[in-house]
Amino acid sequence: MTDATALVLAPGSFISAGSRCHASLPDMMKIDKAPIPLILPDPSDPRLTERVAGTDQTGAAVEINVPVERPLTLYLNAQEIVTMMTIGDYPEYLALGYLLNQNMLKYDDVVTEVEYDDDLQVVVVRTEHHTNFEQKLKKRTQTSGCAQGTAFGDLLEAVESVALPQAELRTSWLYQMTHAINTMPSLYLEAGAIHGCVLCKEGTPVCYTEDVGRHNAVDKIAGWMFRHGVDAADKILYTTGRLTSEMVIKTVRMGIPILVSRSGFTAWGVDLARQVGLTLVGRTRGKRFIALSGEGRIVYDQNVAFVEEESARHKRKGAERDD
Repeated sequence: MTDATALVLAPGSFISAGSRCHASLPDMMKIDKAPIPLILPDPSDPRLTERVAGTDQTGAAVEINVPVERPLTLYLNAQEIVTMMTIGDYPEYLALGYLLNQNMLKYDDVVTEVEYDDDLQVVVVRTEHHTNFEQKLKKRTQTSGCAQGTAFGDLLEAVESVALPQAELRTSWLYQMTHAINTMPSLYLEAGAIHGCVLCKEGTPVCYTEDVGRHNAVDKIAGWMFRHGVDAADKILYTTGRLTSEMVIKTVRMGIPILVSRSGFTAWGVDLARQVGLTLVGRTRGKRFIALSGEGRIVYDQNVAFVEEESARHKRKGAERDD
Protein backbone atom coordinates (compact mmCIF):
# COMPACT_ATOMS: atom_id res chain seq x y z
CA MET A 1 0.00 0.00 0.00
CA THR A 2 1.11 3.53 -0.57
CA ASP A 3 0.93 6.25 2.04
CA ALA A 4 -0.95 9.46 1.43
CA THR A 5 -0.88 12.71 3.32
CA ALA A 6 -3.76 12.69 5.80
CA LEU A 7 -6.31 15.42 5.37
CA VAL A 8 -8.75 16.25 8.16
CA LEU A 9 -12.27 16.38 6.79
CA ALA A 10 -15.67 17.09 8.24
CA PRO A 11 -17.27 14.24 10.20
CA GLY A 12 -18.66 11.58 7.90
CA SER A 13 -16.10 12.27 5.16
CA PHE A 14 -13.04 10.38 4.06
CA ILE A 15 -10.50 10.19 1.29
CA SER A 16 -9.62 6.92 -0.39
CA ALA A 17 -5.99 6.53 -1.38
CA GLY A 18 -3.79 3.94 -3.05
CA SER A 19 -1.78 3.90 -6.24
CA ARG A 20 -3.68 0.97 -7.69
CA CYS A 21 -7.36 1.57 -7.37
CA HIS A 22 -8.27 5.11 -6.31
CA ALA A 23 -8.42 8.56 -7.81
CA SER A 24 -6.03 11.39 -7.05
CA LEU A 25 -6.74 13.82 -4.23
CA PRO A 26 -8.25 16.56 -6.45
CA ASP A 27 -10.60 14.03 -8.09
CA MET A 28 -11.72 12.72 -4.72
CA MET A 29 -12.52 16.26 -3.63
CA LYS A 30 -14.76 16.57 -6.71
CA ILE A 31 -16.54 13.34 -5.80
CA ASP A 32 -17.41 14.80 -2.40
CA LYS A 33 -19.48 17.48 -4.20
CA ALA A 34 -21.18 15.06 -6.61
CA PRO A 35 -24.67 13.60 -6.17
CA ILE A 36 -24.93 10.60 -3.89
CA PRO A 37 -24.40 7.51 -6.06
CA LEU A 38 -27.05 4.82 -6.17
CA ILE A 39 -25.74 1.28 -5.65
CA LEU A 40 -27.49 -1.61 -7.37
CA PRO A 41 -26.35 -5.21 -7.94
CA ASP A 42 -24.17 -5.92 -10.96
CA PRO A 43 -24.49 -9.68 -11.58
CA SER A 44 -22.41 -9.33 -14.75
CA ASP A 45 -19.30 -8.30 -12.77
CA PRO A 46 -16.81 -11.13 -13.54
CA ARG A 47 -15.03 -10.65 -10.20
CA LEU A 48 -18.05 -11.75 -8.19
CA THR A 49 -18.76 -15.22 -9.60
CA GLU A 50 -16.89 -18.21 -11.03
CA ARG A 51 -18.03 -20.97 -13.36
CA VAL A 52 -17.74 -24.38 -11.69
CA ALA A 53 -18.23 -27.76 -13.37
CA GLY A 54 -20.13 -30.60 -11.73
CA THR A 55 -22.81 -33.23 -12.29
CA ASP A 56 -26.55 -33.10 -11.68
CA GLN A 57 -28.97 -35.67 -10.23
CA THR A 58 -28.98 -37.63 -13.50
CA GLY A 59 -25.20 -37.79 -13.76
CA ALA A 60 -25.11 -35.26 -16.57
CA ALA A 61 -22.31 -32.72 -16.73
CA VAL A 62 -23.32 -29.20 -15.71
CA GLU A 63 -21.59 -25.87 -15.22
CA ILE A 64 -22.99 -23.21 -12.89
CA ASN A 65 -22.09 -19.80 -11.52
CA VAL A 66 -21.11 -19.65 -7.85
CA PRO A 67 -20.24 -16.52 -5.82
CA VAL A 68 -16.59 -15.96 -4.97
CA GLU A 69 -15.48 -15.72 -1.36
CA ARG A 70 -12.23 -14.02 -0.42
CA PRO A 71 -10.65 -12.72 2.80
CA LEU A 72 -10.45 -9.01 3.60
CA THR A 73 -8.35 -7.94 6.58
CA LEU A 74 -9.42 -4.70 8.26
CA TYR A 75 -7.06 -2.40 10.15
CA LEU A 76 -8.12 0.59 12.21
CA ASN A 77 -5.08 2.84 12.23
CA ALA A 78 -2.21 0.48 13.16
CA GLN A 79 -4.34 -2.24 14.79
CA GLU A 80 -5.62 -5.34 13.03
CA ILE A 81 -9.33 -5.69 13.80
CA VAL A 82 -10.76 -8.64 11.88
CA THR A 83 -10.48 -10.74 8.74
CA MET A 84 -13.85 -10.98 6.97
CA MET A 85 -14.94 -13.35 4.22
CA THR A 86 -16.58 -11.29 1.49
CA ILE A 87 -17.31 -11.25 -2.22
CA GLY A 88 -14.91 -8.32 -2.43
CA ASP A 89 -16.96 -5.41 -3.77
CA TYR A 90 -17.14 -2.06 -1.97
CA PRO A 91 -14.36 -2.85 0.55
CA GLU A 92 -14.21 0.76 1.78
CA TYR A 93 -17.93 0.84 2.58
CA LEU A 94 -17.68 -2.58 4.26
CA ALA A 95 -14.77 -1.44 6.43
CA LEU A 96 -16.44 1.78 7.55
CA GLY A 97 -19.77 0.09 8.18
CA TYR A 98 -18.21 -2.71 10.19
CA LEU A 99 -16.41 -0.26 12.47
CA LEU A 100 -19.53 1.87 12.89
CA ASN A 101 -21.78 -1.08 13.68
CA GLN A 102 -19.25 -2.52 16.13
CA ASN A 103 -19.12 0.86 17.93
CA MET A 104 -15.41 1.22 17.15
CA LEU A 105 -16.11 4.28 15.03
CA LYS A 106 -18.49 7.03 16.09
CA TYR A 107 -20.64 8.97 13.65
CA ASP A 108 -18.91 12.21 14.66
CA ASP A 109 -15.40 10.77 14.28
CA VAL A 110 -13.12 12.31 11.67
CA VAL A 111 -11.90 9.67 9.20
CA THR A 112 -8.83 10.96 7.44
CA GLU A 113 -8.22 8.10 5.02
CA VAL A 114 -9.53 4.76 3.82
CA GLU A 115 -6.88 2.82 1.91
CA TYR A 116 -7.55 -0.44 0.08
CA ASP A 117 -4.95 -2.74 -1.49
CA ASP A 118 -6.45 -5.35 -3.79
CA ASP A 119 -3.27 -7.46 -4.01
CA LEU A 120 -2.86 -7.73 -0.23
CA GLN A 121 -6.65 -7.84 0.35
CA VAL A 122 -6.25 -5.31 3.14
CA VAL A 123 -8.25 -2.19 3.96
CA VAL A 124 -6.98 0.42 6.44
CA VAL A 125 -9.20 3.05 8.05
CA ARG A 126 -7.32 5.96 9.59
CA THR A 127 -8.86 8.42 12.03
CA GLU A 128 -7.83 11.78 13.40
CA HIS A 129 -7.74 10.44 16.96
CA HIS A 130 -5.79 7.54 18.47
CA THR A 131 -7.63 4.23 18.84
CA ASN A 132 -6.91 1.08 20.86
CA PHE A 133 -9.41 -1.77 21.01
CA GLU A 134 -7.20 -4.53 22.42
CA GLN A 135 -9.50 -5.16 25.39
CA LYS A 136 -12.66 -4.95 23.31
CA LEU A 137 -11.37 -7.49 20.81
CA LYS A 138 -10.94 -10.01 23.62
CA LYS A 139 -14.70 -9.85 24.27
CA ARG A 140 -15.66 -10.75 20.71
CA THR A 141 -18.57 -13.19 20.44
CA GLN A 142 -19.56 -15.36 17.50
CA THR A 143 -23.12 -14.61 16.43
CA SER A 144 -25.81 -16.58 14.62
CA GLY A 145 -24.96 -14.89 11.31
CA CYS A 146 -23.18 -16.83 8.59
CA ALA A 147 -19.67 -16.04 7.31
CA GLN A 148 -18.02 -15.02 10.57
CA GLY A 149 -20.46 -12.45 11.89
CA THR A 150 -19.29 -10.96 15.19
CA ALA A 151 -20.79 -8.81 17.90
CA PHE A 152 -19.25 -7.26 20.99
CA GLY A 153 -20.46 -7.29 24.57
CA ASP A 154 -20.96 -3.54 24.83
CA LEU A 155 -23.16 -3.21 21.74
CA LEU A 156 -26.31 -3.64 23.78
CA GLU A 157 -25.28 -0.67 25.92
CA ALA A 158 -24.65 1.35 22.75
CA VAL A 159 -28.27 0.97 21.59
CA GLU A 160 -29.99 1.46 24.94
CA SER A 161 -29.86 5.25 24.68
CA VAL A 162 -30.85 5.44 21.00
CA ALA A 163 -34.11 7.25 20.21
CA LEU A 164 -35.32 6.14 16.80
CA PRO A 165 -37.00 8.79 14.65
CA GLN A 166 -40.72 8.92 14.05
CA ALA A 167 -41.57 7.54 10.64
CA GLU A 168 -44.27 5.67 8.80
CA LEU A 169 -44.36 2.52 6.74
CA ARG A 170 -47.14 2.61 4.16
CA THR A 171 -48.15 -0.84 2.98
CA SER A 172 -48.13 0.49 -0.58
CA TRP A 173 -44.42 1.27 -0.11
CA LEU A 174 -43.81 -2.17 1.35
CA TYR A 175 -45.35 -3.97 -1.63
CA GLN A 176 -43.68 -1.63 -4.10
CA MET A 177 -40.20 -2.09 -2.67
CA THR A 178 -40.43 -5.87 -2.22
CA HIS A 179 -41.60 -6.27 -5.82
CA ALA A 180 -38.77 -4.05 -7.06
CA ILE A 181 -36.18 -5.96 -5.02
CA ASN A 182 -37.44 -9.42 -6.02
CA THR A 183 -37.48 -8.61 -9.74
CA MET A 184 -34.25 -6.62 -9.93
CA PRO A 185 -31.20 -8.33 -11.51
CA SER A 186 -29.02 -9.56 -8.67
CA LEU A 187 -26.15 -11.83 -7.80
CA TYR A 188 -28.63 -14.05 -5.94
CA LEU A 189 -30.70 -14.68 -9.07
CA GLU A 190 -27.48 -15.22 -11.04
CA ALA A 191 -25.66 -17.58 -8.69
CA GLY A 192 -27.57 -18.03 -5.40
CA ALA A 193 -25.77 -18.63 -2.06
CA ILE A 194 -25.86 -14.93 -1.25
CA HIS A 195 -27.64 -12.47 1.05
CA GLY A 196 -28.91 -9.03 0.13
CA CYS A 197 -29.67 -5.86 2.08
CA VAL A 198 -31.46 -2.88 0.56
CA LEU A 199 -31.88 0.67 1.84
CA CYS A 200 -35.16 2.14 0.62
CA LYS A 201 -36.79 5.54 0.69
CA GLU A 202 -40.53 5.02 0.68
CA GLY A 203 -40.98 2.29 -1.93
CA THR A 204 -37.78 2.91 -3.90
CA PRO A 205 -34.44 1.08 -3.41
CA VAL A 206 -31.50 3.51 -3.19
CA CYS A 207 -28.65 1.23 -2.05
CA TYR A 208 -28.70 -2.53 -2.71
CA THR A 209 -25.72 -4.60 -1.54
CA GLU A 210 -25.04 -8.33 -1.52
CA ASP A 211 -22.52 -10.58 0.20
CA VAL A 212 -22.00 -14.09 1.55
CA GLY A 213 -23.21 -12.89 4.95
CA ARG A 214 -26.11 -10.54 5.63
CA HIS A 215 -23.99 -8.70 8.22
CA ASN A 216 -21.48 -7.79 5.51
CA ALA A 217 -24.26 -6.57 3.24
CA VAL A 218 -25.76 -4.32 5.93
CA ASP A 219 -22.30 -3.04 6.94
CA LYS A 220 -21.72 -1.93 3.34
CA ILE A 221 -24.93 0.10 3.54
CA ALA A 222 -23.83 1.64 6.86
CA GLY A 223 -20.50 2.64 5.30
CA TRP A 224 -22.23 4.10 2.23
CA MET A 225 -24.57 6.16 4.44
CA PHE A 226 -21.66 7.43 6.55
CA ARG A 227 -19.54 8.23 3.51
CA HIS A 228 -22.27 10.30 1.86
CA GLY A 229 -24.04 11.74 4.91
CA VAL A 230 -27.34 9.98 4.10
CA ASP A 231 -30.20 10.72 6.51
CA ALA A 232 -31.55 7.56 8.17
CA ALA A 233 -34.76 9.03 9.58
CA ASP A 234 -36.92 8.43 6.49
CA LYS A 235 -35.36 5.14 5.39
CA ILE A 236 -36.40 1.48 5.47
CA LEU A 237 -33.86 -1.36 5.66
CA TYR A 238 -34.73 -4.61 3.90
CA THR A 239 -32.83 -7.88 4.32
CA THR A 240 -33.21 -11.31 2.79
CA GLY A 241 -31.94 -12.91 6.00
CA ARG A 242 -33.40 -13.67 9.41
CA LEU A 243 -34.35 -10.89 11.81
CA THR A 244 -31.82 -11.74 14.51
CA SER A 245 -30.50 -9.71 17.45
CA GLU A 246 -27.47 -8.79 15.34
CA MET A 247 -29.59 -7.35 12.53
CA VAL A 248 -31.73 -5.40 15.01
CA ILE A 249 -28.66 -3.94 16.74
CA LYS A 250 -27.04 -2.91 13.45
CA THR A 251 -30.25 -1.27 12.22
CA VAL A 252 -30.65 0.66 15.47
CA ARG A 253 -26.98 1.69 15.41
CA MET A 254 -27.59 3.12 11.92
CA GLY A 255 -30.60 5.11 13.16
CA ILE A 256 -33.04 3.43 10.76
CA PRO A 257 -36.56 3.11 12.28
CA ILE A 258 -37.93 0.24 10.14
CA LEU A 259 -36.45 -3.20 9.41
CA VAL A 260 -38.12 -5.57 6.94
CA SER A 261 -37.26 -9.14 5.90
CA ARG A 262 -38.63 -11.82 3.63
CA SER A 263 -37.49 -14.30 6.28
CA GLY A 264 -38.48 -14.93 9.91
CA PHE A 265 -37.62 -13.78 13.41
CA THR A 266 -35.65 -14.87 16.45
CA ALA A 267 -37.13 -14.31 19.90
CA TRP A 268 -34.24 -12.12 21.04
CA GLY A 269 -34.42 -10.06 17.87
CA VAL A 270 -38.10 -9.35 18.55
CA ASP A 271 -37.44 -8.57 22.21
CA LEU A 272 -34.69 -6.07 21.38
CA ALA A 273 -36.79 -4.43 18.66
CA ARG A 274 -39.63 -3.91 21.14
CA GLN A 275 -37.27 -2.46 23.74
CA VAL A 276 -35.96 0.22 21.37
CA GLY A 277 -39.16 0.86 19.38
CA LEU A 278 -37.93 -0.53 16.06
CA THR A 279 -40.61 -1.50 13.56
CA LEU A 280 -39.92 -5.15 12.72
CA VAL A 281 -41.68 -6.75 9.75
CA GLY A 282 -40.93 -10.30 8.60
CA ARG A 283 -42.12 -13.10 6.33
CA THR A 284 -42.77 -10.47 3.66
CA ARG A 285 -43.68 -12.46 0.55
CA GLY A 286 -46.26 -11.47 -2.01
CA LYS A 287 -49.36 -10.27 -0.16
CA ARG A 288 -48.23 -11.50 3.24
CA PHE A 289 -46.21 -9.97 6.07
CA ILE A 290 -46.13 -10.12 9.86
CA ALA A 291 -45.17 -7.20 12.15
CA LEU A 292 -44.00 -8.11 15.66
CA SER A 293 -42.75 -4.71 16.86
CA GLY A 294 -43.46 -1.04 16.18
CA GLU A 295 -46.78 -1.73 14.48
CA GLY A 296 -47.90 1.86 15.19
CA ARG A 297 -45.77 3.11 12.28
CA ILE A 298 -47.70 1.04 9.72
CA VAL A 299 -50.28 2.79 7.53
CA TYR A 300 -52.56 0.31 5.75
CA ASP A 301 -53.15 2.20 2.50
CA GLN A 302 -52.97 -0.69 0.03
CA ASN A 303 -55.85 -2.98 -0.91
CA VAL A 304 -54.22 -6.43 -0.83
CA ALA A 305 -56.69 -7.67 -3.47
CA PHE A 306 -54.60 -5.76 -6.02
CA VAL A 307 -51.22 -7.14 -4.81
CA GLU A 308 -49.64 -9.96 -6.83
CA GLU A 309 -48.35 -13.10 -5.17
CA GLU A 310 -44.63 -13.79 -5.42
CA SER A 311 -43.70 -15.57 -8.64
CA ALA A 312 -41.96 -18.95 -8.54
CA ARG A 313 -38.88 -17.50 -10.26
CA HIS A 314 -38.25 -15.06 -7.44
CA LYS A 315 -38.90 -17.38 -4.50
CA ARG A 316 -35.72 -17.87 -2.55
CA LYS A 317 -34.39 -20.88 -0.71
CA GLY A 318 -36.68 -21.80 2.15
CA ALA A 319 -39.51 -19.57 0.95
CA GLU A 320 -42.04 -21.85 2.61
CA ARG A 321 -40.22 -21.64 5.93
CA ASP A 322 -37.80 -19.29 7.72
CA ASP A 323 -34.41 -19.56 6.02
